[in-house]
Amino acid sequence: MALFTSNYLKSKYSSSIFIEQKRQFSNLNKSKLKFDIFLSHSYLDREEVLGLYRELSEKGFLVYVDWIIDPNLDRNNVTKETAEIIKNRMKNSKSLLLAISTNAAMSKWMPWELGFVDGKTDRCAIVPISRDNLTSFNRVEYLKLYPYLDTASNTLWINYDSTTYISFQGWINGENSTRR
Repeated sequence: MALFTSNYLKSKYSSSIFIEQKRQFSNLNKSKLKFDIFLSHSYLDREEVLGLYRELSEKGFLVYVDWIIDPNLDRNNVTKETAEIIKNRMKNSKSLLLAISTNAAMSKWMPWELGFVDGKTDRCAIVPISRDNLTSFNRVEYLKLYPYLDTASNTLWINYDSTTYISFQGWINGENSTRR
């Protein structure tokens, strides 16, 4: 098993993909969209986030990232309407992935998003994004409550601890974990 690295995700980043995704979603009635994943993240790490978005999308998941799906939201002028849009996106998502990257600790939105979705469903997990090729990571405080996502043999896995895991697809579908 391996964690996602910053370099790997940045290598998947492409501004042309970002433009194509924005164009694809601009033509849809977005109020009715359902997502597999609400990707909670720090915008300061957008290259890694776009790489993760691409990785998950290539595996067939419909992923919500605010600045891709709703580019008209103004993150510098948050209103009640903005919060309501984000709430509706979270309500219409099967799961939440919390991208723990370099700037995640500075985000004011990430803890709110995690708490909101965790109160609604038990489908919240962490995506650790390391700077090095690490195979494990230390979670702080309340993040120890959540499983984490990693990859092995081109498959995504949710890990609860060193002996309990489930395929990411199974996890999203509500299946139970397996012991190794």
